[in-house]
Amino acid sequence: MLTANKKKKKKKKKKREKMVSIELSPELIPGLPEEIGLDCLIRFHYSTYRVAARVCRRWQQLLQSRELHYLRKQAGYTRKAACLVQLLNNTTDSAGFDPVSGIWDRIDPVPKYPYGLPLFCQIASSEGKLVVMGGWDPSSYDPVRDVFIYDFTTQRWGQGKQMPETRSFFAPGGFEGRIIVAGGHDENKNALSTAWEYDVDRDEWTELARMSQERDECQGMVIGSEFWVVSGYRTDNQGGFEGSAELMDLRTGEWRRSEEAWKASQCPRSCVGVGKEKKLFYWGDCDSAIRVGACAVPLGEGTLVSGSAYQGGPQGFFLVEGHGERFKRIDVPPQFSGFVQSGCSLDI
Repeated sequence: MLTANKKKKKKKKKKREKMVSIELSPELIPGLPEEIGLDCLIRFHYSTYRVAARVCRRWQQLLQSRELHYLRKQAGYTRKAACLVQLLNNTTDSAGFDPVSGIWDRIDPVPKYPYGLPLFCQIASSEGKLVVMGGWDPSSYDPVRDVFIYDFTTQRWGQGKQMPETRSFFAPGGFEGRIIVAGGHDENKNALSTAWEYDVDRDEWTELARMSQERDECQGMVIGSEFWVVSGYRTDNQGGFEGSAELMDLRTGEWRRSEEAWKASQCPRSCVGVGKEKKLFYWGDCDSAIRVGACAVPLGEGTLVSGSAYQGGPQGFFLVEGHGERFKRIDVPPQFSGFVQSGCSLDI
């Protein structure tokens, strides 16, 4: 018995020594050059990160870093996925869709709101992370300023610094680690012209220059290095959607107006498409199957589009090539067939 116990202790000691040597090793993968070890890590599928991060502290730090995301993207190992905010059975939930595998998945609930996301919350992506902002408390219907970040590498939610102002139905957009928000309305239904920038890594908000006018229920999108705020309406003209848009140069922070960029009187929420020469179009005009409640999420060479043929009708989901030329209907599990309130794409 004593001999057996000694052998067990000796094995445990060797195991601990091996773990310590890996932990302290300057090499990503012992015995391999640094560049080859790094090339191995950037090939990992994001779904393996949570387990891989347990190998050693260095792997954990690297897998959760901005640098690895940039290297993966540069080498072509990231893939675009769609994140959606859906309404199903009177509950607002988030879902993910991988167009390569065709797999749908439910994202874990936010701990603060275990029974559904805030109503009408807005989402944007930043370097492989999903950022959820604002909305209305699902119990009290009061507007909230909460910010939540879902990290796909750890598969966990974190809570960010609250938005500086209460705003609903605003325009969000993500660019190089920053989330831009503009427009919407305050708790008294006054339309806003203000804009703010959120640095996801630093967890800091910075006020930006105002737009030239108030824009409630506008649509935000990033085209190249410009943040577009499309349409919207003023406080004294409720529901009177305008045809103009405002564009911020994300390098300089300066705004400029674009007249007749959108169809006046048409709500732009989640349904703006970008055609040739940056011409905007309404996705609902592209096919009768999505005439009502169209929502579009760009996915690189294609777009995930959903909508109904008539008011109250079932949702149809399509992968569309180009600028709406060819619609391909996709099958969606019943638990992901709800009305799509908003969506965004992200590289993971």
